[in-house]
Amino acid sequence: MAPFTGSAPRTEKWRHLRLAVDSGVATVTLSRPGKLNALTFGAYADLRDLLPELARDGGVRALVLGGEGRGFCSGGDVDEIIGATLAMDTGRLLDFNRMTGQVVRALRECPFPVIAAVHGVAAGAGAVLALAADFRVADPTARFAFLFTRVGLSGGDMGAAYLLPRVVGLGHATRLLMLGEPVRAEEAERIGLISQFTEEGGAAAAARSLAHRLAAGPALAHAQTKALLTAELDMPLAAAVELDAATQALLMNSADYAEFHAAFTEKRPPVWRGR
Repeated sequence: MAPFTGSAPRTEKWRHLRLAVDSGVATVTLSRPGKLNALTFGAYADLRDLLPELARDGGVRALVLGGEGRGFCSGGDVDEIIGATLAMDTGRLLDFNRMTGQVVRALRECPFPVIAAVHGVAAGAGAVLALAADFRVADPTARFAFLFTRVGLSGGDMGAAYLLPRVVGLGHATRLLMLGEPVRAEEAERIGLISQFTEEGGAAAAARSLAHRLAAGPALAHAQTKALLTAELDMPLAAAVELDAATQALLMNSADYAEFHAAFTEKRPPVWRGR
């Protein structure tokens, strides 16, 4: 996501979500609490457009994705999306499904860490949004459900069949995607779906704390680490270590690398600039 901008102005107000930025941390809140933050066409489109815009901004170093009210996200709105898709032709359906995939790609490809703060339900597309984050911070009320086969669709929606086996292994991923059964927080932590487990009601605060910790760190190093984690999933070892070598050579010319040495020599904490 290149930082260069064209004629389009920065979006000042997002209709389908809430955005706040503080000290390098962006907080994106899905805000339809009466419908457990069910996603609409507009919500998908806003997420697709927001993430590249934040990446171009350059001031965001970490992002927290959460949901207002009793849950994280219950997936696509049954009336506004599922009902509407029944009337669409194949071309429109392909456009819609490509858009949902673009949201997942944007989460994986943005140059800053994304932390999903999960409480209550994360179902269907909501489960995939959490899965696409770099960290999933969850409390005991969290439950994940990849419900796609239960509505007669493939469990491999929005990249789930790519991402989930890489997070929890093929066996667990097959069970979760094939059966669509909910996974409660304790099991989700056991199989590696949850990165950090908190006390009840503590996911949002813990996610913000982690985000501020990341935002205060070496942003360029974080961005390259995230890029390598994604790129090397499908690489042979020889290509991966070559990419690692090239990346480290670039970072060894960075201001942050020099700053670490200066701080170590002067016995002080480093002041990271993300350059």
